[in-house]
Parts: sequence; structure tokens; C-alpha cells
Amino acid sequence: MEGGRLPDGWYSLQLGILNLLPIPAVDGGHIAILLVEGIARRDLTLQVKERIQQVGFAALAALMLVVLYNDVIRICCC
Repeated sequence: MEGGRLPDGWYSLQLGILNLLPIPAVDGGHIAILLVEGIARRDLTLQVKERIQQVGFAALAALMLVVLYNDVIRICCC
């Protein structure tokens, strides 16, 4: 880690871990839905799966807006 720069593999690892979190809009969310279906031993309806994905996407979009707002405030007000 010369000069404070992280190796490129570190970013790839972080992205992979983030992608596996049980957030409905990413791959971990799909795995979680399959796990729930396996435990319940029945398929969820398409409408339920779509609603779960929509809620997850909205949560990710809200998180992105909060992070963007914080970055803009930090840049403009410091």
C-alpha cells in the first residue's frame, strides 16, 4: 500500500462482498429469496418477488442519494 493507494484486488473483493449482501436488488437478495422459498417449500408469487425487488431498489437509491448529498456538502462547505 504505497502512497495510501489500495491494491485493485481490494476493490474487487469489496464489490463482491457488497454484491452478496441480502439486499433485494443485488445477487444476495436473489439468494435470500431462494432461501426463503426453500424453507417455505413453495414459490413466492411473481407479484411478491417484484415488490421485494422494488423495495430493495428504492432502498439502494435512497442510500445513494444520502451519500451523494453528504459528499456535496463536504465539498462545498469545507
